[in-house]
Amino acid sequence: MRLSILLAGQIGVLFLVAFAGFLIVKYEILREDDSKVISWLVAYVLSPCVIIKSFQIDFTAEKLKGMGIAVAAAIAVQVIFMAGCRLLAKPLHLTPIERASVIYSNCGNLIVPLVSFVLGEEWVFYTCAYVMISTVLTWTHMQSMLSRGRGNGNLKNIILNPNIIAIVIGLLLFFSGFRIPEMLESAIDGFGGAIGPVSMLVVGMLIGNMDLKWVFTRKRPYLISLFRLAVFPVITASLFAFVVRMGIHPDARYILLVSLLAASAPVAVMVTQITQIYDGDARYASVINVMSVIFCIISMPLVVLLYESLC
Repeated sequence: MRLSILLAGQIGVLFLVAFAGFLIVKYEILREDDSKVISWLVAYVLSPCVIIKSFQIDFTAEKLKGMGIAVAAAIAVQVIFMAGCRLLAKPLHLTPIERASVIYSNCGNLIVPLVSFVLGEEWVFYTCAYVMISTVLTWTHMQSMLSRGRGNGNLKNIILNPNIIAIVIGLLLFFSGFRIPEMLESAIDGFGGAIGPVSMLVVGMLIGNMDLKWVFTRKRPYLISLFRLAVFPVITASLFAFVVRMGIHPDARYILLVSLLAASAPVAVMVTQITQIYDGDARYASVINVMSVIFCIISMPLVVLLYESLC
């Protein structure tokens, strides 16, 4: 129960940041269009810093085995969500924005600070697995969906993406044991620490000129949030609890909990940001995002409670 309460509190903090972004635009301190510049900053500066920072730990055989479990868990989550979304796409007439919103979660922006606060900094390492898998898919699969084919013209564009480069650098640092200089590490840490608040600020700014009554009378975002926050996370929690009871690793319960938190997180802010970058319906994407953030204050703790009881 304590874990669930801590989760709800931290999610509430990020929601307050989004509300601040809403007020900034509502009272014309900044314009809604200004959020596009911030979106680029998050996607190409802050996100790579989070990835590199997460690999700055000592290499051990136990860590490597745990990372292998975390990678397998991250892949399993993506398979569950993608397969489920594929089955639902035609009968529910899901748009690319809706499909991306169901599949991709706010695993970097939200889960890193949540895991650090709730479980401790030593467990943040295992978020790297989910961040790696999600980042590769974000800048390939998700970008292809939301850019309508304009964002992945060739393999070179994918390989040279700052987020993919950050993953390669992070892996080299982890396996070599090399630590980046203290001054550079402090700068990277500072940028990475800002990703959660800055990302949620963008979401709030995008709905600054919206009629909130109109936002909450839209029916489709409720449906998307149901699958993103409840249906597929419950399936994932059941699968992970079964694996934990097999006794494959002494820390399996918490390693898989990290992946479960990522799987049950609200819609990825990158859905809104990539949609905005490619001039899509960023407002609709942000409506889904904000609604999922509000509902996850309740859904995430409940999913964790279910997982703990099944374990």
